[in-house]
Amino acid sequence: QACTYPCQCPSQPLQCPAGTSHVLDACGCCKVCARQLGELCSLQKPCDHHKGLYCDFSKIHRGSGICLAHEGATCDLLGKIYHNGESFQPTCKLQCICMDGAIGCIPLCSDDLRLPSPECPKPRRVKFRNKCCEEWICEEGSEENHFETAMAVFREDPAHKPELNNLQENCLVQTTEWSACSKSCGMGISARVTNDNPQCRLEKETRLCMVRPCDFPMEKTKKGKKCVRTPKPRQSLHFEFSGCTSTHSYRPKFCGSCTDGRCCTPYVTSTVEVEFRCPEGDFFQRKMMFIKMCSCHYDCPRDNDIFLATYHRRMIGDHV
Repeated sequence: QACTYPCQCPSQPLQCPAGTSHVLDACGCCKVCARQLGELCSLQKPCDHHKGLYCDFSKIHRGSGICLAHEGATCDLLGKIYHNGESFQPTCKLQCICMDGAIGCIPLCSDDLRLPSPECPKPRRVKFRNKCCEEWICEEGSEENHFETAMAVFREDPAHKPELNNLQENCLVQTTEWSACSKSCGMGISARVTNDNPQCRLEKETRLCMVRPCDFPMEKTKKGKKCVRTPKPRQSLHFEFSGCTSTHSYRPKFCGSCTDGRCCTPYVTSTVEVEFRCPEGDFFQRKMMFIKMCSCHYDCPRDNDIFLATYHRRMIGDHV
């Protein structure tokens, strides 16, 4: 179908299912919900190229095709095989996709943590029948207990009682350490919980992380040493995330390797905002971990750690 200019796109914001990319149509005009593996596609309804899918026009006529995946490795999760580009739900709380042997997932439930407030002094998460995700409810109690619970997150100052509407000034900041990176090589996710925000609410914060590239060359260990802890790449590089590329190049440190069965993981890190540019012309920013120091140890992560978590080593990292 012919393109008409100037572009005329719907004024309503685009609503796509969880895990579905927003991509430009063939005219380069409007963002549309990308078609997924096995769905019908056309020039105006393109496939999700972020997941390695393309529109095969050879099997269906009249300008329509079907979304197929480029050749890639399958994924094995708890004995079940998934094809490259295939979406699946291992539980009702996760939407996952197999991408050339790697499994990526997004949560379908809101897992934010709620602080006590005057309106809801005793929040409690409850599992309802026939519902996958837990929901918050507020428990009733005496007025005296209400006040004590609601004020629990504020600093105690006998000379000055904090006003409830001035949350940030009187907020007692609580922040956990960053979790271990979800992938041992390539781009992964690290998370922590903090209430360092204007609402003084405990929220989950994530950042991108890369312990090492998957094609990172092994360096030779020095005489008498069994580990190479934090080698730097010889050339600067651009980070890639979901088909988008960082606008600046970086020369980050990565964690090396050991010859005695130990593994090297990040120990001291910092967090930096990195800007990415997508093929459709969009820009976005993501927090990303930069390694300052690695440590070598026997407490090693296992494959598919997002599902089979026995690895609890944390990183030290300040928000920069």
